[in-house]
Amino acid sequence: MPKFPPIVAPGRTTIRILAILAAIGLWHLGSVNHLSFGLSFENVPSPVRVAAEIVDLAAGRDIWSHLLISVQRVALSFVLAAILGIAAGLVMGRYRIARDILIPYIEILRPIPAVAWIPLAILMWPTEESSILFITFLGALFPIVLNTIHGVEQTQAILVRAARSLGAREVDIFRHVVLPGALPSIATGLAIGMGVSWFSLLAGEIISGQYGIGYFTWVSYSLVQYPRIIVGMLAIGGLGTLSTWLVRRATAPLLTWQAGGR
Repeated sequence: MPKFPPIVAPGRTTIRILAILAAIGLWHLGSVNHLSFGLSFENVPSPVRVAAEIVDLAAGRDIWSHLLISVQRVALSFVLAAILGIAAGLVMGRYRIARDILIPYIEILRPIPAVAWIPLAILMWPTEESSILFITFLGALFPIVLNTIHGVEQTQAILVRAARSLGAREVDIFRHVVLPGALPSIATGLAIGMGVSWFSLLAGEIISGQYGIGYFTWVSYSLVQYPRIIVGMLAIGGLGTLSTWLVRRATAPLLTWQAGGR
């Protein structure tokens, strides 16, 4: 009997690359053949045209300035949201009176989409730049606050009582019991908040901005530059994915104790 080599299952990275290539292949077939089955590909540029547009834009400075401005806006807004969101979440999760006072505001404001905030933000803030930062800040804030509250509430009461029986002060309980127990949820909230901040930023840039990748994408649509629309979308997706990955990498060292205990 002839012996055949064992079938080796493809790795996860290989599967993901093949999935992306399959999507690009379907996109190419749809755009080249102008398919229209519910979704119309008649005006959708092919991957080849988009790739050529990326090469042309990369050689200039215009796209890079838009990307840099968007990254700066997200970074500043996200840092502020992380500081205030984690602090507020820890206090609200630990002290019932703080949660009863603040949670109604969060639950009322949280469902309001970023687009709905734009007219009021323009009226409230003196410049378009500050209004965009405010909208981006709100998008990141709510996931961080709610996940932090959830993490604090998941802290086992027996651990708190044990710490108190050993003479730990409230600040020590907060630092050595509550905060470590809430870190996994905080890390999740930061990752989600980063993704939502990009969504909120783009809404602000499209409607009230004059610079940024969202503005670039909208202007491309207005000028009927269809390949640039997809370039802008791909840039947004790439930046969002990269920034979320960076957040996860940054928070990973804080969770090494969790992996070691498994």
